Amino acid sequence: MNASATRIPVERRFPLTLRQSITSIRELYETGKQKRWVPETDIPWAAFDAGSLDAPVREAARLTWSRRAWVEYAGLSETPALLVRLCLESGRESDPKYFLTVRNTEEAWQIECYHRYATLLGGYVNRPPDPRREAVFNQCRHRQVLDAGCNADAFFTAHAAVEDGLELALYQAYLANAAEPVARRILEQSVQAKERHATFGWLYVAERAAQWSDADRAAVADAVARYLDEVELGGYHCPWLADPGGAESRALELTAQAGLGAVSCAQEQEVLQAYLETVQRRLGDFGVELPATALAARRSD
Repeated sequence: MNASATRIPVERRFPLTLRQSITSIRELYETGKQKRWVPETDIPWAAFDAGSLDAPVREAARLTWSRRAWVEYAGLSETPALLVRLCLESGRESDPKYFLTVRNTEEAWQIECYHRYATLLGGYVNRPPDPRREAVFNQCRHRQVLDAGCNADAFFTAHAAVEDGLELALYQAYLANAAEPVARRILEQSVQAKERHATFGWLYVAERAAQWSDADRAAVADAVARYLDEVELGGYHCPWLADPGGAESRALELTAQAGLGAVSCAQEQEVLQAYLETVQRRLGDFGVELPATALAARRSD
């Protein structure tokens, strides 16, 4: 992304409303607080047996789990920036703001787990093997959502609903194929959190969609299409989309075969295709017609 000045929205937070208005989201917030867990004590780290794995498998899995930390790390800046944006806008409900504070904490716990597991596998990998692959992880989302020119609902729909829903679908598949006890426990905790995150995203989209104008719906459609084509097609979650024969794609296959919490590229493709159909249907319910995307065309080939 080219460097440019971020135009912060004019602050219009008053009158300040803190009353509960979206009960379903407030309940998710309360559940998130009750489901608090501690990576240090709630994951059976001592059960991991590195000696039971061949060196190529360990090498592959540490790359697979490292890249999960790269993806999750985006949330550490995106979530608080989104929270600030909602706080700056007059009339925004309090419940989503409360939930975002919980989401950010859960993102941090997941990063800690992915990093630690990669370390146990032989060492956390702090950047992609191919430097050209770094661009897809450097999206500066915090600047995007804080820019006054950004439609906050469109950004929210693309990332807090569509993207978080995709993450949930992928992680459910990873969990189903996890045999190693530490990987399985990490994924159990991750899936519980991601279920709340995706539910929150779609609930708030449904709440906001009732007041969208035609321009808002067009902005949502454009934001989702650009996210799919510029981010997902770039291999953000599924490395084989950008580089089918690359190191990250090969690592994914080995990790899946070893039962270390992944699925094959072909299985990820099935999950992605099914989810894209779900997204198109759900957005259609809100009057948003998603344009044809390069990602959808590629998956139908």
